[in-house]
Amino acid sequence: MAASIARTCAYASSPGFSIFPKRSRLFLTLRTKLHCSASVCSGLLFNLNKRGIIKDSFAAQDALPELLQSGPQTVYCGFDPTANSLHVGNLLAIIGLLHFRGSGHHVLALLGGATAQIGDPSGKTTDREALSPGTVESNTHSIRESLQRIFTNYELGTVTVLNNLKWYKDWDVVRFLSQTGRHFRMGTMLSRHSVQSRLKSAEGMTLTEFTYQVFQAYDFYHLNQIYGCKIQLGGTDQLGNLMSGHDYIHVSGQEVYGLTIPLITSSVGDKLGKTAGNAVWLNRDKTSPFELYQFFIRQPDSTIEYLKLFTFLPLGEIERLMEQQREDPSKRLGHKRLAAEVTKLVHGKEGLESAKCTNALYNSSVEALEEMTDEELQELFREAPFLETLFEPGTTVIEACRKVNAIPDGPRHRMVSEGAVHINHSRVDNPEQVLVPKLHILSNGLSLIRVGKRNFYIIKWLSL
Repeated sequence: MAASIARTCAYASSPGFSIFPKRSRLFLTLRTKLHCSASVCSGLLFNLNKRGIIKDSFAAQDALPELLQSGPQTVYCGFDPTANSLHVGNLLAIIGLLHFRGSGHHVLALLGGATAQIGDPSGKTTDREALSPGTVESNTHSIRESLQRIFTNYELGTVTVLNNLKWYKDWDVVRFLSQTGRHFRMGTMLSRHSVQSRLKSAEGMTLTEFTYQVFQAYDFYHLNQIYGCKIQLGGTDQLGNLMSGHDYIHVSGQEVYGLTIPLITSSVGDKLGKTAGNAVWLNRDKTSPFELYQFFIRQPDSTIEYLKLFTFLPLGEIERLMEQQREDPSKRLGHKRLAAEVTKLVHGKEGLESAKCTNALYNSSVEALEEMTDEELQELFREAPFLETLFEPGTTVIEACRKVNAIPDGPRHRMVSEGAVHINHSRVDNPEQVLVPKLHILSNGLSLIRVGKRNFYIIKWLSL
């Protein structure tokens, strides 16, 4: 202990380094520490820091780098199944686990089947909507499949996915509080930023939310006792919860560590998540590969550093891509590569190929339309009405439009003659024009009708 205190004093004046009062744990910024520690300059933490994936850590000097170098360690990150899909805001945590797994460490993805029913107050201004056990179970199953898919896409096999409901379902509230609650101090719990911000809000804070940090701390303790887990990953908004876990485990004499991951925000500074209403989901039925691809393509030039966060490309290659984009921003080479790498990670090679059908929408490619399946076309034009109908020879342009209610009966048929209607990217201006195969009807039996700039309708012709 004396040696640890001496080392603490020696580094206490370093930039980015601070000590929490009345604690033996040190909280430090990895960026400062790892540049000062030659022994880890080629290690995993140094790489994660260079990429910007790890923001801060609480550890004692070189203890964490030395621990990682001593042999395979177990790392975990938790995900509450409060929706039936994770989103881009969760992706960086998953990528963090992939980096640890790729470096030979054991990783655990913990799904909060129990804690999702409590609600994490971190970053929230109001109480979470209560979820039924059935909804949480369904969400848990969906997220488990998503996590396994991403690990498989990265060719690391499967990931160990746990559900904390397994160890909470047999606890009764009196026994849990008598055995666990006595190790938590109200002053410390009240000092957490997530608690303070809610207590000062008009909505206040429920007792249920207040106890969330106790449950997350116990999760870390349980994984430490059963799986030997010594490292927890979490967003920067989870720092208080990570610290609670450290303090609880520290009582038993175990030293554990927390690593925080930066939160990804929108261009206006909002956290990307379902609560903010701007989520880009990782499940295909909620956000298609095409939409995910477009999300990263459309990021502003200033986000080119996302290549370091969201891809596994070597840093040297990333620097070249960034330089190429700086030289000619119009080509968007960096963001195109970013979009491709993320889409392939989340949806696999097949999903990336599907996303590349963006030519069908943006480049007016008839060939791309013909190669698309019915499912891909509906996915691409998610909001477009889709109709399957028998083809009758002699069907005209106006009749086709009215089959899908693209143009109502009456004088609005002038929209065709005025050039507002396109079929398979070709403008049509004669409402009585008979549909021509290979022009208005593609070889896969599809007609894509566009009225105006954004109103799409899809017809699948049967028995051509």
